[in-house]
Amino acid sequence: MGNVASITETNGQHMRSIESSLLGMRLSAVIGWLMIVAGPILLVAVWPENLPDWSLMWTAAFTVYSGAKLLTWGSARGTFPVRRQLAYLLAWPGMDAPAFLGRPDRVKHTPRPIEWVFASAKLLLGFLFLVFATRYIPAQYPLAISWVGMAGIVFVLHFGTFHLLSCAWRSAGIDAKPLMNWPILSQSVSEYWGRRWNRAFRDLAYRFLFQPLTSRFGARWGLAAGFLFSGIVHDVVISLPAGGGYGLPTLFFAIQGAAMLFERSSFGKLLGLEKGWRGRVFTALAILGPAPLLFHPWFLGRIVLPFIEAIGTML
Repeated sequence: MGNVASITETNGQHMRSIESSLLGMRLSAVIGWLMIVAGPILLVAVWPENLPDWSLMWTAAFTVYSGAKLLTWGSARGTFPVRRQLAYLLAWPGMDAPAFLGRPDRVKHTPRPIEWVFASAKLLLGFLFLVFATRYIPAQYPLAISWVGMAGIVFVLHFGTFHLLSCAWRSAGIDAKPLMNWPILSQSVSEYWGRRWNRAFRDLAYRFLFQPLTSRFGARWGLAAGFLFSGIVHDVVISLPAGGGYGLPTLFFAIQGAAMLFERSSFGKLLGLEKGWRGRVFTALAILGPAPLLFHPWFLGRIVLPFIEAIGTML
């Protein structure tokens, strides 16, 4: 009887642990989605008018990012050290929680010295664009200043800082693959968005939208939902703080989804749009052609340009 009682008590504790874990996962999922969907809208409603619009944009972006981190962290199953969890939440921009929180022996690509140098060079290049190159463009070309400044921001964050963080974590034995995987080498739109550009956002959309919807409604609906979600998130972070250009980022991502479906169609395969030089040309046209819809004039003029001017004033 004693053994039976002990087993029953152990099972009860195990069930309560599972229920508590599930409750925590659901709570983090709810809070995460609220931060992603409603957080930026609430910020716009309460943001003080005396603060610059670019500060609203960065705060909205950080709110969406924090919600995504909470969402992915809550979905990771298993028992992980607290320090590793804090590192994932606070010191790594990626969204693949199972990989980062998993066992150290899963890491296969420890960075070599040349990779550290390359990541540092990209960071430096970004600073040169952002801080110095923008000063030599005549003031009568504000859009050119904004585009060069945008390139600087992307190189400083995505190509430079995030790559250095990946090197640091992989050196410590943690599976933190670079978020940018040579996007310039993409031979198709599918390869660009699926494997090479900002894999953090790809991991988020794939796990929480594409996979669930594909299993129920098919790959096309999963693909459409992923790009629609991307468009809405970028509209919320880009257009809302800028006070204009509403719907243009969503249109950009709708075009990306359509381009991906076209290259996968029988006619697209006949034209050879999934690989080779034809695929590269089609990818460049599909992404660079409608890029002004994503980074529209309202965003460049009201957010990026004042941000660059603020950096110049501080330096």
